[in-house]
Amino acid sequence: MSDPAAALPALDALDLLVVVDNETDTLSSVDDGVPQIPEVMHLLARSAPDRVHDGHECKVVFDQLCCACHGFSVLATGRRGGETRTVLFDVGPYPDVWLANAARLAIDLARIECVFLSHWHYDHSGGLPQVVAAIAAARAAAGAAAPLVVDLHPDRPDQRGLMAANGTLVLLPTEPDFDAIAAAGGEILKAADAHLVGGGFFFGSGAIPRVTAYETGLAGHHSFRDGRLEADPLIMDERYLAAHVRGRGITVMSACSHAGIVNACLAAREQFPDVPVDLVLGGYHLAGKIMEQRIEATARDLRELIAPRLLAPGHCTGWRAKAALATTVTPGHYAPSVVGSLYRLLATD
Repeated sequence: MSDPAAALPALDALDLLVVVDNETDTLSSVDDGVPQIPEVMHLLARSAPDRVHDGHECKVVFDQLCCACHGFSVLATGRRGGETRTVLFDVGPYPDVWLANAARLAIDLARIECVFLSHWHYDHSGGLPQVVAAIAAARAAAGAAAPLVVDLHPDRPDQRGLMAANGTLVLLPTEPDFDAIAAAGGEILKAADAHLVGGGFFFGSGAIPRVTAYETGLAGHHSFRDGRLEADPLIMDERYLAAHVRGRGITVMSACSHAGIVNACLAAREQFPDVPVDLVLGGYHLAGKIMEQRIEATARDLRELIAPRLLAPGHCTGWRAKAALATTVTPGHYAPSVVGSLYRLLATD
């Protein structure tokens, strides 16, 4: 397709369910008008009463809350007319955590049509073989006609990590390989360029242009490829996932924002020039002394250049950046990502 962005339809509704994130917080209040449903609230809505006492339904839910871990995964479900499409954006590092959280969230694995990997980092990709196997098995049991598509960037490194100031290379585990993912039941699609995902309901980006002066990649980042270690601060295999909700705008899912969250949003604006940015969900990667130097500029440009309806930072954003971002936007425009949260975006016209 020559211009996949032009072919992206406007959806009637988009649900984004956070399956893996670094934080759990189901108690904090949500600003009026923010379409974020805390974990306990949607858990209560789908739970039957354990008993009734003096006319009050009694429900036990605090033994069913999701577990947080360092990683990211979001289940994205788009609806247009009578058609629904579901894409899993990243899987996090631990298959047992993903599968347990999916069970707690009552996710129907059989309806997941595609797994889209944002980039090759174990805290996003590590659970791929086992999670793919579970989804493929569920789809087969349900009689799904199409195989599970696993959408991956073709430039897969063997292993990645950060070079510490003392010269120690702090490594992530080895990346799962294509053969293991295919053997688990996934139909691998290798895609470096922009294309439509999930039956055409979602937009998967290609390489994200580096435009801002301060978003210069991940300092100290290195990659192993075929036994060779190379400095790799730019992580050019990173991709974002986007969807358009009619009357609201473009939602940008940027799992780690190694390209810079402002660069990712600017890229989305370039692809969809006549549509405002709605929700910006994911890791903004502003944690750590070097990355924290970018907080002020990032907050300024998100407010002045991007002006999204909602900021939803999570995962690798860091508490310092979250605090700064929360004070940058007016009330009703900040909805941080935590595990178990559901964002329900409905068309407004």
